[in-house]
Amino acid sequence: MPFTANRQFKKAPRMFVGAKDMHYTTAEGRQVLDGTAGLWCVNAGHCRPNIVEAIQTQAAELDYAPAFQMGHPKAFELANRLVDIAPKGLDHVLFTNSGSESVETALKVALAYHRVKGDGARSRLIGRERAYHGVNFGGISVGGIVSNRKMFGTLLTGVDHMPHTHNLSKNAFSKGPPEYGTDLADELERIVTLHDASTIAAVIVEPVAGSTGVLIPPMGYLKRLRDITKKHGILLIFDEVITGFGRLGTPFGADYFGVTPDIMITAKGLTNGTIPMGAVLVTGEIHDAFMNGPEHVIEFFHGYTYSGNPMAAAAGLATLETYKDEDLLTRGADMGDYFGEALHSLADCPHVIDIRNIGLVGAIELESITGSPTQRAFSAFLKAYDAGVLIRTTGDIIALSPPLIVDKSHVDTLVDTLRTVLKSLE
Repeated sequence: MPFTANRQFKKAPRMFVGAKDMHYTTAEGRQVLDGTAGLWCVNAGHCRPNIVEAIQTQAAELDYAPAFQMGHPKAFELANRLVDIAPKGLDHVLFTNSGSESVETALKVALAYHRVKGDGARSRLIGRERAYHGVNFGGISVGGIVSNRKMFGTLLTGVDHMPHTHNLSKNAFSKGPPEYGTDLADELERIVTLHDASTIAAVIVEPVAGSTGVLIPPMGYLKRLRDITKKHGILLIFDEVITGFGRLGTPFGADYFGVTPDIMITAKGLTNGTIPMGAVLVTGEIHDAFMNGPEHVIEFFHGYTYSGNPMAAAAGLATLETYKDEDLLTRGADMGDYFGEALHSLADCPHVIDIRNIGLVGAIELESITGSPTQRAFSAFLKAYDAGVLIRTTGDIIALSPPLIVDKSHVDTLVDTLRTVLKSLE
C-alpha cells in the first residue's frame, strides 16, 4: 500500500466502502467526516450527481480514444475550460494522469523549451527544501522531503535547492501568510551566482507547500521569486496540484498571491478525485517555441497513453461545471475565516507548537516525542478516525483540507473532535 505503515494497517484495517458529500462510510457502517478532501482532491465533496452521471454517460459513448495522432472533442473542450479559469497568459494545456506525471511533464517542457530556443546550456533545475513534487525521479529530485529521496540513489544531476520558508521561532501561530521570511527568496540569487543564470532552466515551487505540512510563503516571497526568475531568463513553475481549484479561496494559488508563473501544474481537484488526471498549463510563448519545422514532424516527444482520456475529460468537465454552479472556486474566501479561527482555538491544547492556515487548508504542528518522531501525530490520526473524523498527518503535523462544500457545523465537529483527541495525547 502506498505511503502506508503496512504492518500496522493489516493488523487493524481501516476500510471505506462508500462516500457521500462530506462523509465516508466504513466497512462497519460508521460515518467518518472527511477532513482532508480524500487526499487533497475531492474538492466538491463525494459522489456528486453531475460528475457521476458524466462518467456513466461517457463510459457508454466513448470509453477510449488514442492520444497519439488522434483526438476527441472533450479533451479540447476541457482544455478551453481550464484556460478560461486560469491566470491570463497560461493558454495551452498538456494532459497527464497525475500530479507526479504533471511535474515530470513540466520539467521536460522547461528543458526542451530552452533547447528549441537555442539555449540548451540551461539544464539546471532548482527546487526547494521540504517540497513535494510527486514520486517520479524528476519530482523527487527537485523535491526536498528526505524520506522520499534517500533510498533512490543520486537522482537527477544538475539540481539545487532553495531553503524552505518555515520558521517557528518568528512565525508560529500565523494566520494567513506570515510576515517574516520574504528575503529567503533572495537565496535564489545566491544559487544563480553559484551556477550562473545561463545554466538554469527553471525554478519549481508550490505556492503553499502542502504534503510537507502546509508551509505558507511569507508575504511578498513569491513575487520576489517571480522578479528574480524574470531578471535571469529562468522559467518559474508553480506546482498547484494542491492549491489549484479553490483550495485558497481563489481558482489557483497564482490568483491568491498575484503571481503568474510560466508553467502551472495541476491534478487532484481537476476531476474531483474520481478518475486520475492532471494538466500542465503553459504560456503561448512556450507553446509557440515548439511549433516550427515541417508540419508532419512531432514537435514534442512526450505524452502518455491516457493523456486526455475521454472518461477523465468527461469527469473534468463535470467537475468544473460543479465548481462553477456552486461557486466553489471562491467559497474558501468566505469559509476560510471561520475555519481559521476555529483551528486557532486549539492553540492551548497540549503539545501544540504551531497552528497555521490559509483559505481552506490548515496545519497543527505537534511537539515530537523524543526518540519517536511522527508517533504523536500518528496516534492523533488513529484516535480521530476512531472518533469519526479523517485527518492527514506528515511527520508530527496534522494537515486539514476539507472539501470546499464544508459548512460551519462540519468545521465545529472537526475542531471539537480534534480538541478531544489532542487533550488525550501523551
